[in-house]
Amino acid sequence: MTFIEKLSAAWSANNSLLCVGLDPDVARFPLHLQGQPDAIFTFCKEIIDATAATACAFKPQIAYFSAIRAEDQLEAICDYLRKNYPQIPIVMDAKRGDIGATAEQYAREAFERYGADAVTVSPYMGFDSVAPYLEWKDRGAIVLCRTSNAGGSDLQFLTVDGVPLYQHVARLVADKWNTNGQCALVVGATFPQELAQVRSIIGEMPLLVPGIGAQGGDIQATVNAGKTANGTGMMINSSRAILYAKPDQAAGEDYAQAARRVAEETRDAINRFRI
Repeated sequence: MTFIEKLSAAWSANNSLLCVGLDPDVARFPLHLQGQPDAIFTFCKEIIDATAATACAFKPQIAYFSAIRAEDQLEAICDYLRKNYPQIPIVMDAKRGDIGATAEQYAREAFERYGADAVTVSPYMGFDSVAPYLEWKDRGAIVLCRTSNAGGSDLQFLTVDGVPLYQHVARLVADKWNTNGQCALVVGATFPQELAQVRSIIGEMPLLVPGIGAQGGDIQATVNAGKTANGTGMMINSSRAILYAKPDQAAGEDYAQAARRVAEETRDAINRFRI
């Protein structure tokens, strides 16, 4: 099953456009996990089990693992997802952007080492920096387009031939780079007008949409701007708002239940505006 096929099936099976981000910050872990050698795996496993019924995808952010030499725990988490929730896509959030043999190794890292279904990549070194990911015919390449951070405007909103650069990226990916039909774009919920513009350019191509939850993106505006005609087309990501949903996270062991509650509330809020 390809990335797009698996994503489409997850949208339907879980009736959800919610992507649960896995950004494990050990400083925010409950006290009973702090100092444990496998704390990251345990924390993420509990979050996954609590939220899997509400998710159309899980998105591990690789920096949270590699910064503290926890790549082995990321491997274990991805293995756990593949064995226990094989129907839910794994999106590796790595934002890779290099060319040639280096990009080939980054693709191997995402797709062989971690077994991800898709990986986020940067377009700003051109097609040859994305092409190695497209060699994996069944995997997804999710290209940065209009990102949720304010500083994204420094480059993405520059005018080129009278059109903002992010729109050129959207058109390039939709018309030329999507050779396997497995590409998607990253467009932030914090810019719903640009989100709607991208949707008008790319047709049915999926969007990874960060920026709700802790970043403050408006759910109704996001769904209205980015959904496809059948009410799907998006992986709307929430990370910190779900992972650290318990107000006093350090005080107890029920963080996973709090995460489930917020994930269900977020899924339901999204679903109210899908049709």
